Amino acid sequence: MSVIYVLLTISIIVAVIFFTAFIVSVRSGQYDDSYTPSVRMLFEDELVAENSVTEQEQTKNTNPTK
Repeated sequence: MSVIYVLLTISIIVAVIFFTAFIVSVRSGQYDDSYTPSVRMLFEDELVAENSVTEQEQTKNTNPTK
């Protein structure tokens, strides 16, 4: 039974260490994404073009010309 207490204590200590490391990395900006916005700007025209094509297809389907 004492082994369970030892393992539980060790697992809590390890969890606290990993949580502390995560908090420190978030505060230091480790997960800030500075690359994606610059690349998104390059492909924005393609997204606008795709949206306009789908809008045109939807208007053709709702307004049949006969």
